[in-house]
Amino acid sequence: MKRKIPIIREITLRISAVLARTVALILLGCWAAPARADIVGLQRVASGLNNPIYVTHAPGDTARLFIVQRGGAIRILNLSSGLLEPTPFLTIPGVDTEGEGGLLGMAFHPAYQTNGKFYVNVTLDTGVQPFSTHIREYTVSGNPNVADAASARTILSFMQPQNNHNGGWLGFSPNNRYLYLATGDGGGSDDNDAGHTAGTGNAQDVTTNLLGKILRVDVDGDAFPADTNKNYAIPPTNPFVGVTGDDEIFAYGLRNPFRAGFDRVTGDLWIGDVGQSAREEIDFLPAASAGGENYGWRLREGTIATPTGSVGGTPPAGNVEPVYDYNRDNDPFGGTVVTGGYVYRGPDPAIQGKYLFLDSRSSTNIADDNYWIFDPTNPYATVQNIDALLTPNVGAPMFPVSFGEDQIGNLYIAYLVSGDVYRIQTTAAPAPLLNIQRRADTNVLLSWGTNFTGFTLETRTNLSLGVWSVASPAPVTSGTNYVVTNTVSDSLRFYRLRQ
Repeated sequence: MKRKIPIIREITLRISAVLARTVALILLGCWAAPARADIVGLQRVASGLNNPIYVTHAPGDTARLFIVQRGGAIRILNLSSGLLEPTPFLTIPGVDTEGEGGLLGMAFHPAYQTNGKFYVNVTLDTGVQPFSTHIREYTVSGNPNVADAASARTILSFMQPQNNHNGGWLGFSPNNRYLYLATGDGGGSDDNDAGHTAGTGNAQDVTTNLLGKILRVDVDGDAFPADTNKNYAIPPTNPFVGVTGDDEIFAYGLRNPFRAGFDRVTGDLWIGDVGQSAREEIDFLPAASAGGENYGWRLREGTIATPTGSVGGTPPAGNVEPVYDYNRDNDPFGGTVVTGGYVYRGPDPAIQGKYLFLDSRSSTNIADDNYWIFDPTNPYATVQNIDALLTPNVGAPMFPVSFGEDQIGNLYIAYLVSGDVYRIQTTAAPAPLLNIQRRADTNVLLSWGTNFTGFTLETRTNLSLGVWSVASPAPVTSGTNYVVTNTVSDSLRFYRLRQ
């Protein structure tokens, strides 16, 4: 029998007498650590969506989840109320969803709370078949739930030779604030069709070819002021700066890295690269990397020579083997379309630091889905199939297409065909969302959802010294929230919720 220990959810925030703005926080806590990964199911948090393909959050924002829909709309899920905002955050016109195209990825600038900038990876119909990939910058409007559509600015773009293998992921490193972009080899088969470099394929071609790569750019600079369609600078430590090769390239030799994810603690990048016909792979780019990794495609598929198209061969110079690969057998450890996930950094210590990923087999049959977890220090020896642990609490989720994280590290899965988003539930207690509003009359208004019970709001004026006292008056119920108005007579005030 597990023993529940007290949960203390502390805010490392001080309320200053000169602070006069709204801050949304989530308070962290944990249960006593169980002996195994206590994943206890899937909880549906949003439904009725139109092809949700990605899930993410804005830095510092614990109150909202941003859901990217393939057709071009971005929706906001209010995590406190559990409701979707009725107006999309952004709707991008002209999105081309032919083949594997669409609005495929989204990333917020690390300084989003002050500059309001975010970025999308989208395929657009530009009159040249099939379409082109555009990395665009947008800015939020005066309404935090609505972006300014007129603020669109192209960061970079490139043509796609086919309508598949378009990649789509983008994200900012938690260590250096550069934007990383995952691009596919351009489609077709064996990296050997029209629009693919003869003799090598796109993924092995590092000259005037951004396909099949991990790109790294600095969106806070502009090295091309005369070109309105290139609005970025080159990080000076990129591996091809000053030598033969495109300066934007950080790593190469990838086929279709549709989903990747940074470990928010270490800065390591985990990449799911979809295979051709034999192997699916997880690739690893360490935070300390100087770049230049060659993951082997088209010569290599996983850990073997590519067996089709007469393109396989010995590992190329600088080849980096995947940290994990698997076959396409129809069993609990096989699949046909790897979907890279995340190293778990949420509130449950039982699975802290474990990597989760999946394979849908591009199928709407739930029985075809495989979900896995492994210890990054020894993937092959520790990988586990966790299908049986991910039973949905309601509904029939179909075609898992992406993982996502919220601000505190809870993991979500977007289901393309059924139009749902589910949160992976663990034995860690969910943390209340605490909203803090500083008022000019020296009162602080605090509120959290009534679906979280048994929590006491405590306060003190020194984070490390003194006694925590119960904030008064007692909370009252207002709609779906508990509300407390606390008078602040001193310059600093700290709060925590204790269960």
